[in-house]
Amino acid sequence: MWLVSGTIILTINATWLYWINALTQKLGPTVNLSLGRLMTNYYQLLAYLNFPWTSRLAMNDFTDSVGALRHFADVKALFMLNNVVFIVTSVVVFYFWRQLKRRQQLWRLVLPMQGALWVPPLVAAIMAVNFDQFFVFFHEVLFRNSDWLFDPLYDRIILVLPDTFFLQCFVLAFVIIEWAFAFYLSVGKQALKNL
Repeated sequence: MWLVSGTIILTINATWLYWINALTQKLGPTVNLSLGRLMTNYYQLLAYLNFPWTSRLAMNDFTDSVGALRHFADVKALFMLNNVVFIVTSVVVFYFWRQLKRRQQLWRLVLPMQGALWVPPLVAAIMAVNFDQFFVFFHEVLFRNSDWLFDPLYDRIILVLPDTFFLQCFVLAFVIIEWAFAFYLSVGKQALKNL
């Protein structure tokens, strides 16, 4: 849970990935905005989604329909839940790690990490078969309504949040978590050698 929630936080806040997409796909011109102005709006969206004290979504150049605002509020609730999970599990992991280290039992990480290493490639393979279908399924699982289906006439923000960006976010998340599993597996294997 700690690795998954941490991966989500890192992926959500990978603003460099959005910047690359905005630059290479020329997202700003599609809504008559400069790259800098588009990034300002993106930071405003992230501030709303990330910070509990930001209670109202206000972007300089985008206004959203009632459905879109409801969707972003739902996304914010999921982000807040993820942040709480990360904070709580960080405390648990800290004490668990300290205990394993003190007892010289870091080798216990080997078996769970060996199993976990198979999960991201498996999910990535399913996703690669049909990303659009996977993306729809993902939203149907996480959201109770169809507010995530934005109408570009009313919610221009969807024009600068292309599917390819979300695909890259999934790929980044898989890379981060796979690296984390491999890292903790190597820690466990090293501990076994040192026994």
